[in-house]
Amino acid sequence: MKKDLTTGNIRGTLLAFAAPMILGNLLQIFYNVADSIVVGQFIGPNALAAVGSAFTLMTFITSILIGLCMGSGAVFSFYYGQKDKRSMKGSIQISFLFIGIISLIVTGISIYFTDEILQLLQIPPEVMEGIREYISIIFYGIFFVFLYNYYAYLLRAVGNSVVPLSFLAAAAVLNIILDILFIVVFRWGVGGAAIATVAAQVVSGIGIMIYTFIWEPELRIPIKFYFDLGAGKKILYFSLAASFQQSVMNFGILLVQGLVNSFGPLVMTAFAAGVKIDAFAYMPVQEFGNAYSLFVSQNYGAGKKERIEKGTLISVKMVLLYCGIASFVIFLFAKYLMMIFIGQEFKEIIDIGVLYLRIEGVFYIGIGLLFLFYGYFRGIQRPEISLLLTIISLGTRVLLAFILSGISVIGVWGIWIAIPIGWILADTVGLIKMNKIDKEFEKGE
Repeated sequence: MKKDLTTGNIRGTLLAFAAPMILGNLLQIFYNVADSIVVGQFIGPNALAAVGSAFTLMTFITSILIGLCMGSGAVFSFYYGQKDKRSMKGSIQISFLFIGIISLIVTGISIYFTDEILQLLQIPPEVMEGIREYISIIFYGIFFVFLYNYYAYLLRAVGNSVVPLSFLAAAAVLNIILDILFIVVFRWGVGGAAIATVAAQVVSGIGIMIYTFIWEPELRIPIKFYFDLGAGKKILYFSLAASFQQSVMNFGILLVQGLVNSFGPLVMTAFAAGVKIDAFAYMPVQEFGNAYSLFVSQNYGAGKKERIEKGTLISVKMVLLYCGIASFVIFLFAKYLMMIFIGQEFKEIIDIGVLYLRIEGVFYIGIGLLFLFYGYFRGIQRPEISLLLTIISLGTRVLLAFILSGISVIGVWGIWIAIPIGWILADTVGLIKMNKIDKEFEKGE
């Protein structure tokens, strides 16, 4: 099941490795989206708004842990490319203990400060009860989100992207079945949707952990203390840098969510549906960027810089092609995609969502290239540049969103316009940084 990314045809290797990751990430989104579809169609717009806001909040909270796992994955991949088994074992042990403890702390804080967190989101009164019911349950799944993502990034680091997909697929199917059972049959409301999601997270997290322990003995967490100072430093640096990048990115989105909420339930509901459609549209290039990052990391560890250059050119071409197609599809079918989440009788909500999707959709190339920049800089051991690009992108988005939406003639349009401007600015800086590093590589040779 393992795949050495330092040999073989580059295009075929990238596609074969990335495809299960892309499908897996779409499934991960899908069992969040399943809640929204069932809730929106069988409970109503306010329930959809509650679940949508909760999704944004949970994305921010879990991004802390996913970023830590992502950063550790870059280290695992680097050592795997170097064939350094000792450092690999040390990094596995250190990262599991480090991230596991943080996940428990995050869970405790989230549960204890639920009301205070919801107050910061400016939730309208008619939605507050639903989001509180949903989020008070969903917080209990945080640790299992850590388990799944830790083992998923560990397996992907050694070239195994199929097994994480398998467990995610099982979780997605389970979530859909339980959504229908708890919401449609048992009438448990948004609480039922939350229980279904947590159950799916438990299955995927524990399942992939058991698989790794039984079938991947080289990747087991050593019981005996196995501290490696060099591996420990790398794990802390890369994990914290990637986590900070992810949390900054999603904190910016959370601030935008709060601004959206201030425009009332109609805009809030449209945004909840639009964000889910957006995620489906550009998530393939986000996950391709993660696969590309591991490709770069393994080859960087193996000292194959020419292979990295060829892989980068191929990756850019594939991302441009995909984003062009995705933009066309979203622009053309925005109305019908919105109607998956909300009944056609809610015309005003659908119109708001269509406007959002058409503005975002035109600029998917911007976010696609940005994901490649993130992956490239993580792969060559420069995660601080990925963090810089995130700060530029999100800082621009948040600042412009608040400024433009405050102008009466622009209003909520300002929030939608600010997002692609942030992408384009970050891409420009990323290209400048990449060219500078390429020249440094040439001088080093």
